[in-house]
Amino acid sequence: MAAVPAAVETVEKHRTILGHPAGLFVLFFTEMWERVSYYGMRALLVLYMTDYLINRVHSGETHVYGFMGLERGLEAVFGPLAVQPLSSQIYGLYTAFVYFTPFFGGMLADRVLGQRKSVVIGGALMAIGQFLLAAESLFLAGLFFLILGNGCFKPNLATQVGSLYPQGDPRRDRAFSIYYMGVNLGAFLAPLICGTLGQLYGWRYGFEAAGVGMVCGIIFYLWGQRFLAKDELTRAREANMERAPLTGKEWKAIWGLVVLMLLNVIFWAVYEQQGNTMQLFADRNTDWHIFGWEMPSTWFQAVNPFFIFTLTPLLNMFWSFQARRGTEPASVTKMAMGCTMLGISFLPLILVTAGMRPDQRISFLWLVGCTSLYTVGEIYLSPIGMSLVTKVAPARLVSMLMGMWYFSNFFGNYLTGYLGTFYSKMPKEHFFAMIAALAVAAGIAIFALQKPLKDAVGHNT
Repeated sequence: MAAVPAAVETVEKHRTILGHPAGLFVLFFTEMWERVSYYGMRALLVLYMTDYLINRVHSGETHVYGFMGLERGLEAVFGPLAVQPLSSQIYGLYTAFVYFTPFFGGMLADRVLGQRKSVVIGGALMAIGQFLLAAESLFLAGLFFLILGNGCFKPNLATQVGSLYPQGDPRRDRAFSIYYMGVNLGAFLAPLICGTLGQLYGWRYGFEAAGVGMVCGIIFYLWGQRFLAKDELTRAREANMERAPLTGKEWKAIWGLVVLMLLNVIFWAVYEQQGNTMQLFADRNTDWHIFGWEMPSTWFQAVNPFFIFTLTPLLNMFWSFQARRGTEPASVTKMAMGCTMLGISFLPLILVTAGMRPDQRISFLWLVGCTSLYTVGEIYLSPIGMSLVTKVAPARLVSMLMGMWYFSNFFGNYLTGYLGTFYSKMPKEHFFAMIAALAVAAGIAIFALQKPLKDAVGHNT
């Protein structure tokens, strides 16, 4: 990039849009394009494996490098796996490891590369992975590149949101909610673009469209870097700061984050069923006809992000109203409320699927209603958790600790795959009741532990 004169750089870094730094919206749209890429392929992943790829591998029509070894390894642990449970296990492993590598990507950024270089490298690896998925034989190689790329990308983009604001700035929680809208704008567009192309015109076109989305994200990020704050690593080097040992207060905050991370595992195990068993339910047990026209079932993946960016502004206004009255819940309390709302959201599905025949279909409005409820729970938990990390993490470790925060997604997504193996073994209402009970139990646990957790991370966060 061409050098930007210092005076111009200062003006650009202080430019605001809607009361927030312009850099927030650079990160917003970068994340939007990355989510078009990720959720585009995720909308197709289980259906692609269940309806197409695994059957072709088993019949000898195609060869996927490493697939038979992976299948034998999973069956050595879990016993013989039919196509749906095998797809669920692979889905769970992939989405889990996507959130395992950010810890190491954050460490790499904090110590060696800085956040900006890590984001660009991660985006390039993810684009390569999406294009590899278009070739059946390189399916697992594509997933591997996506896992590595996400490790560099995910923690280092999110932490740059926090670096735009000074400590104590009340706009920070709101900023992460706006950023989260970018996540979900991309997640909304992804199934409409990639899902439609994959289901109606060919799987490879869906994956290739996801790759194009990632390339767009990299280009936009490179263009907008002049609006961003300096890397924490750059700041430390310019100040000739040595890595001081952690204080007792910092260790206490880190352990508080670890406990919250462990409790969040259950939230993500239940929430991520929307890309796994709920996508299968949407495809096989849901009627998507409207005015005589049938929507592609992958459009279900657009319902949750649609509610995110329509409900987030309303919840932000509600939290601002509570803040003015001094009644806004602390971050830990919001997260407990989010888990509980996630569990309650499955009550309509438990009722409507009671005694349901295997081939029976229900109106898509039942899934829309369920999704609207758990979306509110997601807004109370996910962006608030990311904001909390940037508030309490030591600046010199912020990317690594953001990566650690994503460990809850790692364990949760793997548990998603394991729980999904029960989907074809249990009546639907029993399966939905099981995951609902898990989410409510996690919410109750956070409520029960909120006093020591608030003491650890700070009463006012």
